[in-house]
Amino acid sequence: MTYKAPVRDLAFALEAAADYGRLAGAFPNADAETVSAVLDAAGQFAADVIAPLNRPSDLAGATFEKRTVRAAPGFADAYKAFAAGGWNSLASAEAYGGQGMPKALEIAVFEMIQAASLSFGLCPMLTQGAIEAIEKNGTESQKARYLPKLVSGEWTGTMNLTEPQAGSDLGALTTRAEPDGEGGWRITGQKIFITWGDHDMTDNVVHLVLARLPNAPPGSRGISLFIAPKRLVKADGSAGEANAVACGSIERKLGIHGSPTCVMLYEGARAELLGAPNAGLAAMFVMMNAARLQVGVQGVAIAERAYQQALAYALERKQGRSAWTGAYPSRLFDHPDVRRTLMLTKAKIEAARAICLATAVASDLARTATNPVDRDTANLRQELLTPIAKAWSTDMGVEAASAALQVQGGMGFIEETGAAQYYRDARILPIYEGTNGIHAIDLMGRKLALGKGRAVRELVDDIFPTAAALKSADDAWLHTVGAHLESGLAAVQSATGWLIERRGHAQPDALAGATPYLKLLGDVVGGWLLGKAALEASRRLAAGEGPQDYYRTRIGLARVFAEQVLAQAPGLTQAVTQGSVDLFRATPEALGA
Repeated sequence: MTYKAPVRDLAFALEAAADYGRLAGAFPNADAETVSAVLDAAGQFAADVIAPLNRPSDLAGATFEKRTVRAAPGFADAYKAFAAGGWNSLASAEAYGGQGMPKALEIAVFEMIQAASLSFGLCPMLTQGAIEAIEKNGTESQKARYLPKLVSGEWTGTMNLTEPQAGSDLGALTTRAEPDGEGGWRITGQKIFITWGDHDMTDNVVHLVLARLPNAPPGSRGISLFIAPKRLVKADGSAGEANAVACGSIERKLGIHGSPTCVMLYEGARAELLGAPNAGLAAMFVMMNAARLQVGVQGVAIAERAYQQALAYALERKQGRSAWTGAYPSRLFDHPDVRRTLMLTKAKIEAARAICLATAVASDLARTATNPVDRDTANLRQELLTPIAKAWSTDMGVEAASAALQVQGGMGFIEETGAAQYYRDARILPIYEGTNGIHAIDLMGRKLALGKGRAVRELVDDIFPTAAALKSADDAWLHTVGAHLESGLAAVQSATGWLIERRGHAQPDALAGATPYLKLLGDVVGGWLLGKAALEASRRLAAGEGPQDYYRTRIGLARVFAEQVLAQAPGLTQAVTQGSVDLFRATPEALGA
């Protein structure tokens, strides 16, 4: 099945839900007309060039021989076209060859790239994070030598964190960096699960590597960040001789077969310190946070791709009698439960899309707002929304891929139709860039404390007017959305107060409630953004603007989400506040060990 880029949905989400208009002052060249042109062109590129490679890359996969990784067939040519089209440089600084566009527009474009092929999209996604990390932490020399080639897409970037004994606990890593006597460093150690750690699509790969200096403090306080390219970089920025870094093997995985996941071997590799000594974790967090939002977008992308195939199948497949018309045989789409599944999936996709785009808009405002108070407020919003964008959206991606497979029944379960690939590919996303449980703990712990609770208070304050506007609308459907959003807010306030109170003297209780709290907050934020979009759709309907069926459906999606997702908020509050006593009492033996 072909991929149809959701250009209209992305443009509407940017405008009606994510407050893209707030960026007009900082990005005068990224107006509505430009956004439309960029999205149209990116959508066509994703559909015509990348999407046809998705299934073949799953079947062929990346290959490894004699320490050399070769990309799946067709990927190298597609990547060259991707870089030549300027898609890698959209939001990068003009000083290094970028186009200076908003992060929000880049995120919208990358959703379509990821939906076309998740395996392909992972490569430029990580390069974006490397660009941000070097731009923020690098010396002027490092920026001049590395950023132009990374921004143009001539080179790609990676993130080297994980080791066999050090997964999410980075304080346990043992890769070491020793002085080379010439002002540089030599890195020795092994890294695992390195996405696109090696390939033949470009002539250089720039690795950002966490390692320990001699006599470094123990734990995470003793980690430094280094640049260790596949080929050494000369003073003029060109690639030189090979470095002492190689891929030792690639992993056999459940999904994303076209994306090589490498074991990287550093055998005295030459490296440059990036940022301050023993401050590597903070420097790497720039790249990690960029990747976390992008992984959330991947959840939206894979859900959209799976949904499109399920919808097409439901419109084509005839089976049973229609409950509405009595027609026999009827399309699957004409069965209420199938249509409910599709509409609920679509509503969740739109909610997650809006969350990711709103996070990107906050990121743009945090960098560009002229008022320091506005910058601070936007930064708090970005920090609060990032774990939600990553975790809520990727959980949704797995759920949507599963629901789409269910709609297709046995035809979805067999590999030939491609539906199973979306489910397999989606499953890595709640694990990538910190498992979703870690993000829930981060939200419950660090993010609730931001500004002494200011971040959550300001979010709630922003949602209340939307709930009130929905409840006061003439349209009864909008009133229903507002009522559920209001009850969802009450649930958030109750759960937030309980968590803040328990964190101080009963931390296990708060930790036990972290995951349901992230889901609760994600549900409410998603319902809020769908509600904002529904209000705009209602306004356009009243004004007789645009496609009436489309705007009526936008209101319907908000209502479906409110009735079937927001309505569960009180139950989630109970899950948040259950406490940890039952978990504490459960022994391994009683659980079957």
